[in-house]
Amino acid sequence: MNNYKLTIQYDGTNYSGWQIQEGCDTIQKRITESVKIISGRQVNLIGSGRTDSGVHALGQVANFRIEQDIDLIKFKYSLNSILPRDISITGIESVSENFNARFDAVKRKYLYLFIKYKSPFYEPFAYRYFYKLDILYLNKLSRVLIGKKDFTSFARKATETDEKECIVYEASWKETGGFIIFFITANRFLHGMARTIIGTLLNAQKNNYDEKYLEEIFMAKDREAAGEAVPARGLFLYKVQY
Repeated sequence: MNNYKLTIQYDGTNYSGWQIQEGCDTIQKRITESVKIISGRQVNLIGSGRTDSGVHALGQVANFRIEQDIDLIKFKYSLNSILPRDISITGIESVSENFNARFDAVKRKYLYLFIKYKSPFYEPFAYRYFYKLDILYLNKLSRVLIGKKDFTSFARKATETDEKECIVYEASWKETGGFIIFFITANRFLHGMARTIIGTLLNAQKNNYDEKYLEEIFMAKDREAAGEAVPARGLFLYKVQY
């Protein structure tokens, strides 16, 4: 059985996230249907992780197994010809039959993009936040997130998994040109976790809260204790590490 790994970019604006859902248009559904059109086979497309409705990807990874031998260059070209303009296959390679895009991933990195001025080109993919962002202050607060912690307070109440512990390796803010970017890297992310973390950090800065505020949210293990999630449009799955 052949196993193929895809690297994918997409604009998630018009989709109900990555995962196939009945009655919804999703990224996984579009790619699976396109593979079937080309190969004549129904495949199980496994993604590195689920992105929520409206969230984008610069480096989503997925794999599928199929008996057929695939001409990689031709198959990539054919897939991109069929897929809509807001989904792109940027890479395809043959991998070990045992490779699993979800379970073999060791780190997932997201970025969130803020824009400091009105722009018709960037605003669909960034959050124009009207308060000043203090990078030094936010980086100081973000250090509380580092390590293995229970992120129950930062996940949607309806999240499917009972295991809420995640390991955060990086959480940092950077200003470049007219943009401010937040990076966060973890072994895994709960449903809504990244956007809730960012919204909570913004709320802390707005109210001049210190690190104790975040520590109390962790201890509460209650979504109501954390801040409001930021809009999906600024969030990108940036990179997956294996």
